[in-house]
Amino acid sequence: MTNEPHPRRRVEPEPADRTGVDWEEMAAWWDERQGNEGDLWHRTLIDPTLFSVLGTVKGQHVLDLACGNGYIARKLARSGARVTGVDASTPIVERARAREEREPMGIVYRVADAAHLDGLGDDSFDVVVCNMALMDVPDAEGALREATRVLRPGGRLVASLSHPCFDVSVSSSGWVVERMGFETTVFRKVRRYRRVFEHWIPWRGEAGQEWWTPAYHRPLSWYFRALRGAGFVVSAFEEPEPTEEFMAEDPQGAWIEQIPLQCVIEAYKFKP
Repeated sequence: MTNEPHPRRRVEPEPADRTGVDWEEMAAWWDERQGNEGDLWHRTLIDPTLFSVLGTVKGQHVLDLACGNGYIARKLARSGARVTGVDASTPIVERARAREEREPMGIVYRVADAAHLDGLGDDSFDVVVCNMALMDVPDAEGALREATRVLRPGGRLVASLSHPCFDVSVSSSGWVVERMGFETTVFRKVRRYRRVFEHWIPWRGEAGQEWWTPAYHRPLSWYFRALRGAGFVVSAFEEPEPTEEFMAEDPQGAWIEQIPLQCVIEAYKFKP
C-alpha cells in the first residue's frame, strides 16, 4: 500500500517523533481514497501491469491477500473470479464488507494476518494476488509460505510492491533534480540498499490528519530467496511504466518513466 514519492507524504521523522501504527485509524480515509477503482498511483501506474501479468482469472478461485478496502477484489470479481479477501485491519475489512453489502459480488472477506491464514484450506486457491503490501508485512517470509500452502500445485502468486532497488525508504531514497542552464536532469539516489530494516511511512490526509505506518525494506535478492524458500519459482518480473493518464496528472510521471518505483512479480508453486 505504499508508493513513496507521494504528494501527501513528508520526510521520515526521528524515532522520538513517531506516533505508532495507524492503519486502523486511517481506514476511513484509505477507503475513500481507493474507492472502487484505486487512486491515481494504483489505477494508472501499478494496476495496469499487475493485471497484465495476472491475465485471465475467469472461473478461478483467487485470494486477494492484504486486500485493503477490496477494490482489487471487486475488479477480480467483475472479471469472473471467485474471490476471497483477507486483511489484518478489522476496520478496513468492515468497510470492504459494507461495499459488498451495497453491491453484492460474492466476495468473502476475512480478518487475518498474512502470515497466519487460519481458516483457509491447503491447496484451495488458483491464484494469490498481493497488491502493494509485501513490504508492509512484518513476516513476509511467513506470508509467502502461507501463500504456497493455500495455492494448489501449479498455482500462481502475483504480487506488486515498492521497488526494492529504487524505493528504499523516505530517508534512504529520493529524487535529485539538477538544473544547469536550460537542462534539467533527474537522478534517483539510494542508500542502505543491502540492509534489511524497518522504517516508517508518513501519510497526510486532505484535512491535515497525519498517520504513520511501518514498512520493511528488503533487497530484491531477499525476495527471490524468500520466494524460492517458500516453494515458488519466479516466472515473470515487470516494472510498471506510467500510462498517459498518469503522465498527464502526476508531475513525477516523466521521472518514473526513467526509473521505476514499483515492480510486479509472478511466481508458480512447485508441483510435487
